[in-house]
Amino acid sequence: MTSLFTPLPPETRKILDRLPNLIDKAFPLPSRFRSGLPKDVAELSRLLTSGRQDRGSSYLGKPPLLSAYLRYFMPWNIYRLCRLFNNFPLDLKSGDAVNDLGAGPLTLASSLWISRPDLRNIPLEFRCIDRTPSVLDAGKIFFKELTAIYNSTDKSTDKTAKCSWTIKTIKGDIQKSRLSVEIRGKPAALTAAVNVYNELFWDFSPRDTERLESFAESQARLLSSLTKSSILVVEPGIPRSGEFISVLRSSLISLGHIPLSPCTHPNPCPMHGGQLQRTQSKAKWCHFAFDTNDAPTALHKLSAAAGLPKERAVLSFIFASAEKISQNKHLHESEHGEENARIISDPFPVSGGEGQHTWGRYGCHKKGLVLISGSKSEIEKTSSGSLKNSVFTGETDPKSGALIVQV
Repeated sequence: MTSLFTPLPPETRKILDRLPNLIDKAFPLPSRFRSGLPKDVAELSRLLTSGRQDRGSSYLGKPPLLSAYLRYFMPWNIYRLCRLFNNFPLDLKSGDAVNDLGAGPLTLASSLWISRPDLRNIPLEFRCIDRTPSVLDAGKIFFKELTAIYNSTDKSTDKTAKCSWTIKTIKGDIQKSRLSVEIRGKPAALTAAVNVYNELFWDFSPRDTERLESFAESQARLLSSLTKSSILVVEPGIPRSGEFISVLRSSLISLGHIPLSPCTHPNPCPMHGGQLQRTQSKAKWCHFAFDTNDAPTALHKLSAAAGLPKERAVLSFIFASAEKISQNKHLHESEHGEENARIISDPFPVSGGEGQHTWGRYGCHKKGLVLISGSKSEIEKTSSGSLKNSVFTGETDPKSGALIVQV
């Protein structure tokens, strides 16, 4: 896997382009309310960011906010996940179960169905847990519309084949180190939590690293207890989420879960404990950004109308396996290459850079943080999430402490 975010295949782009119309079909919006949609989107965005203190625990139970979420946030979240899943080491087999914590309107299931046609005909069970039943119900309606128009037709009977996936919705939420509800059935092959944990650690003081680490440890134990194999956690690509992902990664490793993506190694994370924030480095957290040129045009128009244009999408994530680290050592060496570094920052001017080495990006390497430097054109070619062969100069960046690699 050379790059995390490869271009979307034509079929995936075609389905994504139809999302706005599918959402309108599943949730008709009277014309008299459509003019107020951009305002509702802007208000929901405020409640999710600077106005968190003004919202209730079941804020998506309000029709205007739910409509804004379904028409703006859900398709953007689906788009992000489709870009991630497009080139992803996910191995699900017939009869496997997937736990989706904080499932919302079934964003994870919808994204997998859109981006992974290899999984569509495999019988899978999704256990979707969320605290707001109306959001889960909306997700079931949308998922039915999504799958119905693409299901194959048996010409001998002229009947449309049913979706091979079983969707079970469960009212519940995460309460400290446990779920408020029991998940019945066999252990899941995958337990996922997408855009969930930032809601829970947002009020932690940025300086209270012990509390964040304790929370990450409890969640690692919870996630581990719910799965027999894989764990996926995806969060917004912001500094606090990036630090949470880092400490969660450490806790998962201590429980025997090897990080398979985006990490190229199971060694200590260079971002652990916010060390780069203390050095005021430009790579304060592990995150990945990609442009949104291939997102639906209608979605871009709504974003602009709401005053929230999206020229690029950003996320932080960790995907880990329950196999023992020793058993996965060869995977990292062969899949990623021993000397490859994962690009984890935007390009920036290098202070004191000379000649052709005036720009750089930070990368994650088994030896620690690296600074990949070169000309501006060369550095811009090394896109976020890509792998770069690391030829060390023997020098260290005085500002960040990163080992310097030149291209």
